[in-house]
Amino acid sequence: MTGIVCVTGGSGFIGSWLVRLLLDRGYTVHATVMRLGDEAETAHLRCLPGASDRLILFQIDLLDPDSILAAIRGCAGVFHLASPCTVNRVQNPQRELLDPAVKGTLNVLRAAKESGVCRVVVTSSISAIIPSPGWPADRVKDENCWTDLDYCRQKELWYPASKTMAEKAAWEFAKENGLDVVVVNPGTVLGPIIPPTVNASMAILVRLLEGLEEEYPDFYMGAVHVKDVALAHILAYENPAASGRHLCVESISHWSDFVSKVEELYPEFKLPRFPKDTQPGLLRAQNPAKKLIELGMQFISMEQIIKDSVEDLKSKGYV
Repeated sequence: MTGIVCVTGGSGFIGSWLVRLLLDRGYTVHATVMRLGDEAETAHLRCLPGASDRLILFQIDLLDPDSILAAIRGCAGVFHLASPCTVNRVQNPQRELLDPAVKGTLNVLRAAKESGVCRVVVTSSISAIIPSPGWPADRVKDENCWTDLDYCRQKELWYPASKTMAEKAAWEFAKENGLDVVVVNPGTVLGPIIPPTVNASMAILVRLLEGLEEEYPDFYMGAVHVKDVALAHILAYENPAASGRHLCVESISHWSDFVSKVEELYPEFKLPRFPKDTQPGLLRAQNPAKKLIELGMQFISMEQIIKDSVEDLKSKGYV
């Protein structure tokens, strides 16, 4: 397939990879950024092969519908990635996370509907799947599982709350307005960084390699290569049979499994020790992303994810 598509959040970790793969496939891409005048947001995109001929950058504000409409107008498809991402505490959850995630998603979908877009691929997260303490203990978590919003409010887990609320709002809008929406739910996204700064998920790996004893019981469900996440979006867009949610993770594993593999591959780093089960109640599973596998996805292994990530961090002086 070729044509014109829009990628919101095009300057980010996943967005940059998605723009790259779309350009490689012959698409013309409208990529959105927060600040057109910021070289840190734009220079790495303008350097991509094919960018000089088929990449147009737009500055948008997720809470400004007119700016979004300008970027989407004339596009056959939309990939909505733009949303704040952090596992750290925030001062104002409503302003910093919930409004941009929920209202921003609805603004993008309204613009897509008004522009006659054929399909919208929304980037959600495994954070819209976990934490889900009420899920049956003997059943592997899948696309039918949803994050418990009451639990998130009680624990002040505002990032999972934002992703869950945004995805639910997207499904409600799609149903009410007849818009073709499909969703990708990535795990912890790792791999080579195209932008000039470290994103939130790779920062987690940096802190681990520095020996910090952080656990992520309500955030970690397994890792996935950033290239696979970008490809999953394209598969979900191009395949007419794709529908609903798509879990996007190499395997369902615990944070302790990931740490053990990093320690095995890079013994020179002094990593903290964790109990074997860092995600109580989370059943491990191989090849859980069955819907994406049926679309043709072949996931990069955990070992290669770690190697690509650590070697990239080392080459750029982050560790």
